[in-house]
Amino acid sequence: MSVLLMQLAGPLQSWGASSRFARRSTESAPTKSGVIGLLAAALGRERTDDIADLAALRFGVRVDQRGTPLRDFHTAHHFSGGEAMPVSERFYLADAVFVAGVEGETDVIDTLHRALRQPRFLPYLGRRSCPPSRPIDLGVHHDQTLEEALRGEPWHAAPWHQRRRRAEPRIEAELLLEATASDGPTDSLRDQPLSFDPRHRRYALRGIRRAPRAILINPAARSMPHDPLSVLGGA
Repeated sequence: MSVLLMQLAGPLQSWGASSRFARRSTESAPTKSGVIGLLAAALGRERTDDIADLAALRFGVRVDQRGTPLRDFHTAHHFSGGEAMPVSERFYLADAVFVAGVEGETDVIDTLHRALRQPRFLPYLGRRSCPPSRPIDLGVHHDQTLEEALRGEPWHAAPWHQRRRRAEPRIEAELLLEATASDGPTDSLRDQPLSFDPRHRRYALRGIRRAPRAILINPAARSMPHDPLSVLGGA
């Protein structure tokens, strides 16, 4: 088994799991359906193609920078005719950073890694209006479990966010792992993809285990010089 890690960072992200009609919500962290969709696009698959092999991968995510919820009041008109479309509310996460991972057979993970480095279709962070601002690929870990890989990856928060928390040499990051049969009671989310066919999109419930938080090193704190006189206002 191997693990592919991905950096999901951008001005806006939106990971919907319960959007209905004119209200397009977002979860507080990337969904499995959204990340599997990103990988399917990188492979060049059409929305009507079978995704059972990708859906079988185990998924996890680490919250490096939670971001800020943002609401957009959305209006649109048909290109031909000009009639108005229904008014909608769309929700996003601004300035968020996540590390996501998928675990599976080594040949499948290696194929996904190559596709991620040379994607057939452009990747986006939940919606087409949300392009990534950094390279997504964080490499493959062949000798680690999903949880070990997520815990061992350096902190990827934005430099300004790292400096803002420079008083904290160690950072606690939330870790959300796809539950296994032995995990007992878990949270659940309807983001297990069954089909992306636009005529009949289908998703199933997926168990989520909130693992003990990952402890990460803050490089901004490590490099900060110690100045005991700084509290005296420039002495």
